Amino acid sequence: MKLQSTTSHVFGIVLFLIMPYFLCTGYAGNRATDNALSNKKIPVIVINTDVKFQTIQNFGASDAWTGQFVGLWPDAKRNRVADLLFSTETNKNGQPKGIGLSLWRFNIGTGSARQNNLRDEWKTTETFLNTDGTYDWTKQSGQRWLIKAAQKRGVNQFLGFTNSPPVSLTKNGKSFSAGGIHANLLPSNYTAFSEFLANVALHFQQEGIPLNYLSPFNEPQWDWADNKQEGCPYTNQEIYDITKKLDSLISAKKLNTKIIIGEAGKLNYLYEKADKAERGNQISEFFNQNSTRYLGAMANVEKSISAHSYFTTGPVGYMTSSRLALKNKLTEASIPLAFWQSEYCILGDQEEIAGSGKDLGMNTALYVARIIHYDLAVANASTWQWWLAVSVYDYKDGLIYIDKNKTDGKIEESKLLWAFGNFSRFIRPGSIRVGVTGENLDINNPTGLMVSSYVDNSNKKLVTVLINYGSSDVNYKVQVKGMKIKYFTPYITNDTTEKGLNPLTRIKSSESFVVPKRSIVTLVGAMN
Repeated sequence: MKLQSTTSHVFGIVLFLIMPYFLCTGYAGNRATDNALSNKKIPVIVINTDVKFQTIQNFGASDAWTGQFVGLWPDAKRNRVADLLFSTETNKNGQPKGIGLSLWRFNIGTGSARQNNLRDEWKTTETFLNTDGTYDWTKQSGQRWLIKAAQKRGVNQFLGFTNSPPVSLTKNGKSFSAGGIHANLLPSNYTAFSEFLANVALHFQQEGIPLNYLSPFNEPQWDWADNKQEGCPYTNQEIYDITKKLDSLISAKKLNTKIIIGEAGKLNYLYEKADKAERGNQISEFFNQNSTRYLGAMANVEKSISAHSYFTTGPVGYMTSSRLALKNKLTEASIPLAFWQSEYCILGDQEEIAGSGKDLGMNTALYVARIIHYDLAVANASTWQWWLAVSVYDYKDGLIYIDKNKTDGKIEESKLLWAFGNFSRFIRPGSIRVGVTGENLDINNPTGLMVSSYVDNSNKKLVTVLINYGSSDVNYKVQVKGMKIKYFTPYITNDTTEKGLNPLTRIKSSESFVVPKRSIVTLVGAMN
């Protein structure tokens, strides 16, 4: 496959170069069309590398809940899954082997697997904590294989999260709440819960896989009062009290670990109370120094606030306004505060695409790519993390799908996996988002073109992701200000690519090119 060049070449050479592109996309090109495109004023995407926004920390996904099983599958199968998720290698044709995730979320289990009170066994977890208070570090062996596989493939950022305290510590002895807004944890067990999390981090650090982050509170706004899955509500005061204890333990144990605060169930709980008076408005609650629950001065609290993009992705007007409101609220924090989008999948029927029904194609891939773009380019997210890396469900919640089989089965890649890879594979940690504008062109069009660009000084690259949500192929040119880029190597994900993230023929930075309809194209330019 080739991107169509519209510079003035000898026609026979042009036809030779672009015929594979026509064949792959079904674009019925001819000389008259080429001349018309050449004579038409081509929209210009202007990248200004002197205009800088947020620094990207990572792109990630979680091992919940399938990691405990797929990590024990036959070597060839589990290594294929690990390659797809973590590898940054390419084959001899330049084809990426995987999407190169730069953070892996490890689900610190609750012990619900030894009970029989959750509806779905695949949503239960083991725990390292025995009922007598001792530890069994042989537990969660499938997940431990995956985190080691991630590290082997170059991942060096790891986050341990828990949906609930261990069942031996909860009020009702279960991994879900008895109802209400308060934690399923007595204040007398705050220290024990914090000690458990710190000990898990210490063990992993001693094993040579430091948990850079601990996230103790997952979607604290929900009541978690049924047995569908593990969960625990928390008020802001409860979060503050537990975090204070955990912060002191991290210091005492000399851990290289930061506490992640938030994991709010919706973005708006960060900037307003909404319908959760004691569990909302978390930016002001935790990072305004006039608050009695101020966490910004604690040494081991990451200077970030995290939330999940659920229920804020449609309609498109609200998708934009909610992210602008979040960005504005971040400026009111008493310290510089990053925003983490730390979990998303297509959930429920509130969105343009319903959550139910597995989709391996481009509909879901494009929809999620749009959300990633708006989280990065409007809300200034410094990290973007997917929910289930591997799913067994007939639902739009997985990057990879497998059979619901504990010992072996089929593996299916989704276009969503590779759509995410346009970001995670090329925008490496430390990259800085830079200014993008358009001449006669809207570069934030949710039904047309969306463009964001990133300078990777460590690897001397400029990475630009273009999402064409529309139903027509479109010509563009790129103008780079602030640095010299001679060539771009394009990669594409669309309906017609046999593989998920296809490398295309290198083009000159001065050339125009086609972004095919319903596609994601990433341009990787080497700095001169």
